[in-house]
Amino acid sequence: MYPINDRQYLKICAEIAKLMSISLSSAKKKVEIQIAKKGSKTLEEKRKVAQDLLKKCEKDEENKYSSSKILDKLMETLDKEDNFLTED
Repeated sequence: MYPINDRQYLKICAEIAKLMSISLSSAKKKVEIQIAKKGSKTLEEKRKVAQDLLKKCEKDEENKYSSSKILDKLMETLDKEDNFLTED
């Protein structure tokens, strides 16, 4: 798939990247995978797929399911295990 250089499309991908705390190229790749799954051909269809993914990311952000928030939660220590280290 050739790269899409539409300004509006790239702006949507940038918003997705910001919400998911990932790079722009990773966000574009996620959108391109969805485009391939849906078989979108025209630029308008591709923008719609990107917009749908953005809406899903915004919904996840509101529900506290963003990747950065999940990672922060996973990195918290338990009360009794603050100084616990495992050896390899």
